[in-house]
Amino acid sequence: MLTSITQWLILGFFALLFILFVSAVVFIMFVIKNDKKQTQHSVKRNYPVLGWLRYILEHKRNEIKQYFVDDEEKGTPYAPGHFEEIVKKGKYLKSVIAFGGKRDYQEPGYYIKNAFFSKQTDQLKVDNSFIIETKKYVTDKESFTFGRFEHQENTETKPWLLEDKNAIVIGKNTCKYPFVTKSPIGMSGMSFPALGDHAITSLSVGLGLARSFMNTGEGGLTKYHLKGDVDIICQIGPAKFGFRNPDGTFSFEKLREKAAIPKIKAFELKLGQGAKIRGGHVEGAKVTPEVAEIRGVEPWKSIDSPNRFDEFYDTPSLLYFVEKVRDVAEKPVGIKIVVGGPDTFDEFVQEMKALNIYPDFISVDGGEGGSGATYKYMADSMGLPIKSALMIVDETLKIHGVRDKVKIIASGKLFSADRIAIALSMGADLVQLARGMMIAVGCIGARKCHSNDCPVGVATTNPKLQRALVIEEKQYRAANYVISLREDLFALAAACGITCPTQFSEKHVLFKGDEDTVRNLTEIKRNMISVEEMKMDVMHH
Repeated sequence: MLTSITQWLILGFFALLFILFVSAVVFIMFVIKNDKKQTQHSVKRNYPVLGWLRYILEHKRNEIKQYFVDDEEKGTPYAPGHFEEIVKKGKYLKSVIAFGGKRDYQEPGYYIKNAFFSKQTDQLKVDNSFIIETKKYVTDKESFTFGRFEHQENTETKPWLLEDKNAIVIGKNTCKYPFVTKSPIGMSGMSFPALGDHAITSLSVGLGLARSFMNTGEGGLTKYHLKGDVDIICQIGPAKFGFRNPDGTFSFEKLREKAAIPKIKAFELKLGQGAKIRGGHVEGAKVTPEVAEIRGVEPWKSIDSPNRFDEFYDTPSLLYFVEKVRDVAEKPVGIKIVVGGPDTFDEFVQEMKALNIYPDFISVDGGEGGSGATYKYMADSMGLPIKSALMIVDETLKIHGVRDKVKIIASGKLFSADRIAIALSMGADLVQLARGMMIAVGCIGARKCHSNDCPVGVATTNPKLQRALVIEEKQYRAANYVISLREDLFALAAACGITCPTQFSEKHVLFKGDEDTVRNLTEIKRNMISVEEMKMDVMHH
């Protein structure tokens, strides 16, 4: 009896295979017949089967490139090794690698100069006076054949914050409520709905847990930004979302309302962004009724922000506007810029000095910065990369004798402690991260941010897709990532013979060029901006 049932099952299985085969053949013949008649695709008209294969591979080429083709360290915009580094910090609170680095040491690049006598851990000027309760993953078993088995568990970690006396103070002498932060690392501007509410909430709660700060992006303040106990820099873009009157003009009344919120520590006027010098863009699919209400626009219609503010048109009018916003808000006001060249920034500083009006901080975004939606011709060619831009800004302010008036915040692929240390050495006071934070809460680099089809629920407002992002899990990854970066940053400081990341300076970084020549940052900065010519110009003015 058992044998008979088995035989019937085998026969049924082969019959099913035959039916599926015949169905597939009939379907393919139908497709071929129709493809030979269609007029849209030339390849499919002559070679239907190969044509379909071509389009399938073309559709999936980003995934194929990212997982199987990209170089471990040189892939763009983020290499597989970069993803792995960020994910390890977020999941495991770890930064350890085995066997050796994967950098091409023959290529020119920047290197951090170690000291002969490093500092001991107990010599570091760090605030580890309390413990942060978080969660991390622990590996139960890892095999070559079946992969990794792990579980999440509660853990405690030190915060690795700056001491009170080394805290960064923005707006110390200009406003009633200065912004004081003990975290040298925070989140750069990423707006709602460029990121979905699950991602914004996870980042807000996680960064609050890590005692860090976040930038709202130009989409306006939302209830999701306020979920965590986090310090907030409220960004205002040219479209003035969340700060506009019905006619589109700037609303100082709404500014007062936002400034009264204790979690909001500063305001940032976005003049430019590394990935898009012009204003932002949001596809209509992302503009839900909730988004439309926050931004004061129509639902389901694409949004294109203006190239610049209507409220000012040159440096004096910009600075007067900064001063007025600061007077009303009674909190620090900064600007976000992309540096086009040393001459334009020098002219800007000259006018600041002549009027004796300064923004409390300048956020410098490098041309390699990211965005949820931009245009290739801008992302690839406009705006200097962060290292060049930082050195121009820092050195120009120093030459004009006004470096103490302005804090510098850097952003642009500064996702690791060594990159952050180099940025601080080049002149940054603080560093902001965007895509690093996205990866920490689950981004896989699918490059569908603009389409609302993000498969992991990070850059989408689609409720079904956002199910993939579990806030209660990802909030700890965001916290762990920032805490790990700060710990690594203090470790680098110790290796350089200094006791705090705020002590990084241009003497701590060297550039190895072709044929193994070595130059220091001082030489590079002064060659970059024609310092002698600039000094003569300063004396003339």
